[in-house]
Amino acid sequence: MIFLVSNSSDPCFNLALEETLLRECGDEVFMLWQNDNTIVVGKNQNTLAEIDYDYVKENGIRVVRRITGGGAVYHDMGNVNFTYITSCDGEWESDFSRFARPVILALSELSISASVSGRNDIVADGKKISGNAQTVVNGRILHHGTILLDTNFEILTKALIPDPRKIKSKGIKSVASRVGNVSEIAGRKVSADELIRFVKSKVEELYNGQACEIPAEFIKKAEKLADEKYRTWEWNFGYSPKYTFAKSEKFDAGIVEVSFEVSDGKITAVKFSGDFFGMKDVEDIEKALCGVPHREETISDVLNKFKLSDYFGKIEPGELLKILI
Repeated sequence: MIFLVSNSSDPCFNLALEETLLRECGDEVFMLWQNDNTIVVGKNQNTLAEIDYDYVKENGIRVVRRITGGGAVYHDMGNVNFTYITSCDGEWESDFSRFARPVILALSELSISASVSGRNDIVADGKKISGNAQTVVNGRILHHGTILLDTNFEILTKALIPDPRKIKSKGIKSVASRVGNVSEIAGRKVSADELIRFVKSKVEELYNGQACEIPAEFIKKAEKLADEKYRTWEWNFGYSPKYTFAKSEKFDAGIVEVSFEVSDGKITAVKFSGDFFGMKDVEDIEKALCGVPHREETISDVLNKFKLSDYFGKIEPGELLKILI
């Protein structure tokens, strides 16, 4: 087994590196990595149904989709992620404790008694400190998880709470859990470097893990995959399952309500209603929005083609845009 540590905090690169190693590396791999200020959504989730879009945008939080299932999670530099890649023999897939063992033993060095709980969690002191997910590709299994060291829970709770009135989706919803930080349980600040050192020693002890640098060829391929997939709106937002969207707002021009359907990331039907006054029929704008990606930039481009006051009264494109995302 090779033991790797990613020096990048770019979530798009790190998730691309995981997938590259899964598909291209023949060795067994244990890797540690960190993402800065990021929401990572599960493969089968509706991104907009998991996040507070306005809060995420205002606070520069990146949003990236992973290739494993499960719920949305928040990553910052107070969180360390681990990845296990190995051949799938059936037992590995069903026995989560094998993957958790190096982490649990590393935590014991901090006098923390942790254990596997339920389907995919590691808990300590009654709190979830690690959530995990996995996938199998070409007979290889990728298992990864978080380790909450000193994560900012205030940002986590604000970023991951969407407006429940806006979106009805068939995507897999996240499940709320009582989470805790390792530093809180340990009674002192535990650094990422300290945890990485303990995990590394356990991987070496359990699996004869050999620490090495990430091969340049995999870094190059991961950067390419990040550009082609993980940095794209089509993957991070457009891949979401079919959903309906509805929102309303009171403006100086009156109440404007909008509802539409989205499939494959594109608006397929839209309807405006409300008590606003306009000289022209809003059907013109409804028709123009059909077929457009449910994306702030593309919707803004459509709105800028119209003199909105002719349709809604006194309203600016930026105001109307707020109820469309």
